[in-house]
Amino acid sequence: MHFCQTRREWLRRSASVVTGAYVAAHSSARAAVAPTAPVAVSRCKTYSPAELLPTMQKMFDQLGGLGRLVKGKTVAIKINLTGAPTYRLGHLPLEDTHYTHPSVIAAAVHLMGNAGARRIRLLESPWSTADPVEEYILQANWEPRDILSAAPNVEFENTNYLGRGRKYSRMAVPYGGYMFPAFDLNHSYEDCDVFVSIAKMKEHATAGITLSMKNCFGLTPCTVYGTGAGIDEPSLVPKGGRGLVHAGNRQPSKSAPPEKDPTTPRQDTFRVPRTVVDLVSARPIHLAIVEGIKTMTGGEGPWVREDLQAVAPGLIVAGTNPVTTDAVSMALMGFDPMADRGTPPFERCDSTLKLAEDVGLGTRDLKRIEVIGTPIAGAAFDFAAIRKKRRGLAGPIGIRG
Repeated sequence: MHFCQTRREWLRRSASVVTGAYVAAHSSARAAVAPTAPVAVSRCKTYSPAELLPTMQKMFDQLGGLGRLVKGKTVAIKINLTGAPTYRLGHLPLEDTHYTHPSVIAAAVHLMGNAGARRIRLLESPWSTADPVEEYILQANWEPRDILSAAPNVEFENTNYLGRGRKYSRMAVPYGGYMFPAFDLNHSYEDCDVFVSIAKMKEHATAGITLSMKNCFGLTPCTVYGTGAGIDEPSLVPKGGRGLVHAGNRQPSKSAPPEKDPTTPRQDTFRVPRTVVDLVSARPIHLAIVEGIKTMTGGEGPWVREDLQAVAPGLIVAGTNPVTTDAVSMALMGFDPMADRGTPPFERCDSTLKLAEDVGLGTRDLKRIEVIGTPIAGAAFDFAAIRKKRRGLAGPIGIRG
């Protein structure tokens, strides 16, 4: 476990691992050389600070302590606010179904502040808007001050456009990329010492699941990678969603690196998993947190055309490697992290975990992952069984809304 690993060290280490991964002839050989790291699992039934704070503190301590990771550092935290605040599952609050819960965000911020973080930036790219993130979450009936006051020097930034930066930061994919060799991103993704992904535990209509890695799909600014992005230069404000990345019907603004091979399949189930792995490689995750206290089954948001259901698995997962963290999260959901395309939850898509393992980002093999805290068997909530029952009654749909 290496909390104090610099970006340069990570790139050097990744390059050596990737070389070994590419020469391996079989998935088992690649899995054997992919790095591993412990993953902490805990039951947590409520969002009450009285339960949430000690639960998360214990998990971070089990991983080696937050101080080793954040003391004196600028921390960037990618949260997940997918879809407009007007999308709701019935009359439920967004944070109980598909948004990262504000109490989990505030708890993480508070504990990082206590551990000595110098500055904490909360990052999100709300769909097709340049409005401040604070304004966006007010529409979700959240109080931004509850998060901003959880620690000293906390701020939000909308990374869907240039924001407070003077220029976009070009971040290269160490192994050359599946889809893109590099990305032009908001400065906050480079201007940090530690990068954290806080995701909601959910299925996903395009990618099968959305956990700590898929959460990073939202790093791409719509001014560059949106349907209405400028042709030669980025647009001043976001216009449209990321259909460009989903469908490949156009290239990013010419100021940014184009995709490597425009002859590859123009299918979102091919493109999205690969783009996610490219992004996680370009902007490595130092701490992955997957929140599943309350969530939903059937997809990533209320717009997905499945038989959606609100559920309360009552658990949190955390780790310093996003692949191992997502692998344990998958197992907790009742899915096999070694699954490939054609097997639930990847019936229609490629496995983001396998693609990440293949380029040396981490192992998805549970036999190589140390699970700390609550054993998988003692915390599992069977999304897979609900999925099987749902699709047995209604047939496979899985179409992105």
